[in-house]
Amino acid sequence: MKNRKTSYPMGRRDWLQVGGVSTFGLTLHGLLRSTLASDSISPEDKTFGRAKSCIVLFLMGGPPQHETWDPKPDAPDNIRGGLKTISTSQPGFQVGELMPKTAAMVNDLAVIRSMSTDDNAHSASGYWMLTGVPHTPKNRETDGKGGAPNDWPCLGGQVRHLLGDRGRLPAAITLPENIWNTGKINWSGQTAGWLGANADPWLIMCDPNAAEFEISELALGEGVTPIRMRNRGDLLSQFNQSMDHLLRSNVVSRMNRYQQRAMDMLSSKEARRAFAIEQEDDLLRDSYGRNRFGQSVLLARRMVESGVRLVQVNWTRWEHDTSAAPAWDNHARNEARLKKDLMPQMDAAYSTLINDLKQRGLLEDTLVVWMGEFGRTPKINGRAGRDHWGHVYPVALAGGGVQSGVLLGSSDNIGGFPTSYRREPQDLHATILHLLGIAPQTEIHTPEGRPSVVSRGEVISEVLL
Repeated sequence: MKNRKTSYPMGRRDWLQVGGVSTFGLTLHGLLRSTLASDSISPEDKTFGRAKSCIVLFLMGGPPQHETWDPKPDAPDNIRGGLKTISTSQPGFQVGELMPKTAAMVNDLAVIRSMSTDDNAHSASGYWMLTGVPHTPKNRETDGKGGAPNDWPCLGGQVRHLLGDRGRLPAAITLPENIWNTGKINWSGQTAGWLGANADPWLIMCDPNAAEFEISELALGEGVTPIRMRNRGDLLSQFNQSMDHLLRSNVVSRMNRYQQRAMDMLSSKEARRAFAIEQEDDLLRDSYGRNRFGQSVLLARRMVESGVRLVQVNWTRWEHDTSAAPAWDNHARNEARLKKDLMPQMDAAYSTLINDLKQRGLLEDTLVVWMGEFGRTPKINGRAGRDHWGHVYPVALAGGGVQSGVLLGSSDNIGGFPTSYRREPQDLHATILHLLGIAPQTEIHTPEGRPSVVSRGEVISEVLL
């Protein structure tokens, strides 16, 4: 494929300047904004703004490159592990044996095997992946308090602010839970940061797999940041455990001006229809997987059908996860965890989403991003696990202007470091923005008035149509 370098002029629209702590609210001024398509974009560039929506699947904990997209069958046993590789629909491309459904549809994907942050801290490397900006400092977990210098707007916050809400739902939604470290320590990089409450993605705390799940209350109560969701009247646990400091700040009073707009949106027939997952065919729900992640991915599809521009589905902890191996953070019993709790559920939900979107004619307009915060160590440790590894790891893209059947980048013979086409999170970030119709070089201003750009990366043109 011919390598195209995409360039953009500096936009002249300033971001709304809202200082202070950020929480979950509504954007009013964003409703007045249109897609930031630059007049200088070449008419031949058919990928700019190609994606009407984006679904981000964030696998918290760090999926292992060796057992997913970058297996090393010829490496020593303590690198290779006990799992085998399988062929895919693309000749010469092998993946881990626990993703057979995904292997059958790789011709619909673009896989990048050479992402890197060189950061081995969950929340620090994750902050970079979520915002496109490195954490300060690197290799140190966040303290959960938020604020500068790690308050750059997340991808959903940028999208919501610059593109605005459409229809009766906000432009960006996160579900079914926020991302947190052990101790309910919230990650930085999940809000609109210094942009303020009006641009925050809505956090929806829910379990769409719960028995007889329904939305009997959708409301933003006074000072309550997440959207509350009930299952037959039982209020699910709230995010506020790790966000009490927000409720003690002036953010509560700032929420009042968005309250009526929130109520109007959430009481609409469109919003309630979007959450009515029980209307889906039982066989399709089974295909996504009858678990919280699988049904959340299905709910994300319903969200983009209802006009939400960006939905982030977080894979967080199962109820039975231990601190030694929560979510994808398999410091112990890696292969056992992958076989039972992780890969079958991921393989089912991910492959079904791609096929479901494709069958509905939505894939070409919907960008799907598969990612985590980093990868895992090449060497298996003494507890049969793999530890943190930010030096090389994979991501996968599909739909929304992405060229299918692309395999980009490589790692060394033990899956430890990139050997070709090393890319960092800001490049992925720039690519997502480009496909959504936001020029990465769009000029923005910090609350102090300093000019910057929405993304500091370069569009990965090799994955574009």
